[in-house]
Amino acid sequence: MIPPGPRLPSVVQTAWFMRDAPGMLESFQRKYGPIFTVRYTGFAPEVYVTTGELAEQVYRTDQGGGRAGEARRDFLEHMVGAHSVLTLDGDPWWRHRKLLNPPLRAKQVAGYRDDIAAIAAEKIATWPLDRPFALRERMQDITLEIIIRLIFGIQDTGRIGRLRALLPDLIETGGSMPVVMLPDRFRGLPYWPHARFARLRAEVDAILFDEIRRRRAAPGGADVLGRLLDTDLGDQEIRDELITMLVAGHETTATGLAWAFERLLRMPEVLERLPDDEAYLDAVVKEVLRVRPVVYEAPRLLDAPLELGGYEIPAGWYAGPYIPLVHRDPAAFPEPDEFRPERFLDGPQNRAQNRAWMPFGGGRRFCVGAQLALLEMRVIIREVLHRLELTAPDQAPEARRLKNVTLAPAKLTRVTARARTPARTS
Repeated sequence: MIPPGPRLPSVVQTAWFMRDAPGMLESFQRKYGPIFTVRYTGFAPEVYVTTGELAEQVYRTDQGGGRAGEARRDFLEHMVGAHSVLTLDGDPWWRHRKLLNPPLRAKQVAGYRDDIAAIAAEKIATWPLDRPFALRERMQDITLEIIIRLIFGIQDTGRIGRLRALLPDLIETGGSMPVVMLPDRFRGLPYWPHARFARLRAEVDAILFDEIRRRRAAPGGADVLGRLLDTDLGDQEIRDELITMLVAGHETTATGLAWAFERLLRMPEVLERLPDDEAYLDAVVKEVLRVRPVVYEAPRLLDAPLELGGYEIPAGWYAGPYIPLVHRDPAAFPEPDEFRPERFLDGPQNRAQNRAWMPFGGGRRFCVGAQLALLEMRVIIREVLHRLELTAPDQAPEARRLKNVTLAPAKLTRVTARARTPARTS
């Protein structure tokens, strides 16, 4: 027996998902319970789960029976390539993962703290004062600069300027629904978004491959590219992993930062404890990512039937957690609708909470860049709060909207900034 789900035609479910993914999936959970089936046009059925316990069972298929890489390939390979930890499975995935782990461990990325702070301060100084603006776009400027300078390690000002112009357009076009969801046969049309995306990708690739060649001739550097050049990865493999870090760490981290301020500006009692209480800031970041996760799902394509919640999911189907609802699992997070950073401060986390907190996915495919993203969020939040006083022009919470691969604030976190008055010294 397969999990229940709506009888609506797949084209209707697909259109509903594209218009209001959170609303659709939450309505299905209310009607069908913690496990349900959705059908999207052109894809195998997908089974969503909404509790930590069920999600953990899905993630166990990483040991055999499920493929995370193939589940993402149709949506991401056009962007990240065939040699990415996001799209690989089996031994090739494990080889890449082992080579990416060392430069992205917590101890290694901690060395970027001062550089991240300097980049943030440089960008914050250009923000408009005393008029509303979209904070998410400004956060994207910061996280993009971090990728270019600290991941790619590019120092030439001309190349930096060109990548600043190209990369946001590449991500926006490559993540658009026509490019991601429509069949390959449309990609030959000269005026279709696929053609624009292909031109952007070719121009970015030319810069990256040239940078890789230059750096091979003069090895070294503390950036991630410099460390990857010390491995046995080929040029194409390195290019694919650099773009993977762009896709996985630019828009997602910027969106997490936008949600952080969207929440904090409506919670003065939380805001007043920041930014200098390091432990509390870390807990705030984790709670933000719980109540407003940026990535909404982490599916597996099943190689074999999977018994799950009293149902049997057929091989060839997708199964995965719908992360926003797993994060509201009351068995893991009592009073889940409350914003309570203290739940990440009260001693060691229990097993239920550990398995249900999954803003970076779970299982063996837990995001390799998680430590860098968490560091960026802590450092950038602190830099903003030290330099500016932010207010929300509208105190109503912002709704969630699907934006490329992320769940973003519907108004992109509208704020007004005012320069912070320096404290007087006696």
